[in-house]
Amino acid sequence: MDSRKTVLISGGAGYIGSHTAVELINAGYDVVIIDNLSNSEKEAVDGVRKITGKDVAFEIVDTCDKDALRKVFEKYRFDTVIHFAAYKAVGESMAEPLKYYQNNLVSFMNIVEMMKEFNRPNVLFSSSATVYGEAEHLPVTESTPRQPATSPYGNTKQIAEDILRDCCRAYPDLYGIALRYFNPIGAHPSALIGELPRGVPNNLVPFITQTAAGIRECLSVFGNDYDTPDGTCLRDYIDVVDLAKAHVAAVDRMTEGKMKEKYEIFNIGTGNPVSVLELITTFEDVNGLKLPYKMAPRRPGDVTAVWAETTLANEVLGWKAERRLGETLKAAWEWEKKVRGV
Repeated sequence: MDSRKTVLISGGAGYIGSHTAVELINAGYDVVIIDNLSNSEKEAVDGVRKITGKDVAFEIVDTCDKDALRKVFEKYRFDTVIHFAAYKAVGESMAEPLKYYQNNLVSFMNIVEMMKEFNRPNVLFSSSATVYGEAEHLPVTESTPRQPATSPYGNTKQIAEDILRDCCRAYPDLYGIALRYFNPIGAHPSALIGELPRGVPNNLVPFITQTAAGIRECLSVFGNDYDTPDGTCLRDYIDVVDLAKAHVAAVDRMTEGKMKEKYEIFNIGTGNPVSVLELITTFEDVNGLKLPYKMAPRRPGDVTAVWAETTLANEVLGWKAERRLGETLKAAWEWEKKVRGV
């Protein structure tokens, strides 16, 4: 493996990690996937192998285990790491904040420490639009002031961004990019990989597809009294394959020496706000289904509205979201049907 063209993906058996592995391989990179399988399945790695035809390296490793992580750094040569491994449920983080701070921050600090110890230069951090909190102005740009996080999950993303910024400033050979995702949805067009949460889903689209498949009796819409056109939250829903391609663009930027600063931030979204009810209606329309849903109380930690200004990613990264919402929701349903045998 050429270290400059090899990427370590922590949490690479997860939803976004597996799709990113596919797009990196398609772009000519080798990947090494590590995952502790706490909220993912080994079958996702098999899916990556089937889609790409490559025998992808995979190690079961918890990034909170520094000794196990060090062995990966000793075994493989790579210049770039993409750090996905983290707990990610806003609601759960409100109930179990310590779990989130311990896992999300220790795992990331271990990654950065190993990068420094082994002189590996490039860290690409999986951040989130939650860092903006309840933004005063919309859409948010990369220079929009971060408001206090509305959840411990969002706070771990803010803190990890700060850790990466400070380490890039302190260590001459370390470079970092934080990609602030908005709301990833959908599945690979092959239906070989997609979002497969364990237990009750925390994200809207898996709840929609599981309701459509009869796994859930009824879909809950959390809050219909927000200050939005239809009373439900506004979000920026981005296709997971488009999101994966943004990682390829960011890795290219790092490995080709194109970064203007040692630490850079990019919003990764579509720039189009869509309400929860609009998303449900679009899913029904494109898939010819009718979903049972009910209004439920607001969920702690949810912001009213957030969507991206994407000019920086479009012009500097040379990346743009391409897939339409309807085809994304079709792909999500095709994946659910395959998984459930519907």
